[in-house]
Amino acid sequence: MQEYIINVAEVEDWQTIKNIDALDTLIARAKSTIVNGESVILVRKFSDGRTERFDEITTLEELASYKKGVYKYL
Repeated sequence: MQEYIINVAEVEDWQTIKNIDALDTLIARAKSTIVNGESVILVRKFSDGRTERFDEITTLEELASYKKGVYKYL
């Protein structure tokens, strides 16, 4: 298995439209990645094509904290 990359701009869009199914799928894939020994990478993709890596999730505890933040305003 390889790293799982999460584009936080996409997550923010899903939060705005309350796309719970997409968020649930994203968290499930991230959990599977971590359980299999790989990292989840958080990136922001900009409209000009740039990609900025700004965080890495390596444990289920970190993922739970990220999930709590993602679902906080839904």
